[in-house]
Amino acid sequence: METRVKDLTVGELQSLITDTIKGAMDEVLEDIVALSSEEYLHSIEEARTDYKAGNVKRFEDLFDV
Repeated sequence: METRVKDLTVGELQSLITDTIKGAMDEVLEDIVALSSEEYLHSIEEARTDYKAGNVKRFEDLFDV
């Protein structure tokens, strides 16, 4: 089934596009800030090492689900 947007006004469409682009740009900027943090990069490396070594817990065990 094809999704249609025939009932949107031009203003609504512009707002939708603007919000989508702003959200994407916010995520990119957040990634840039995070990846420029030496501490953050070290925590990723440590997490990957723990995962490879099997030092992990299941989500269900942590949150009793």
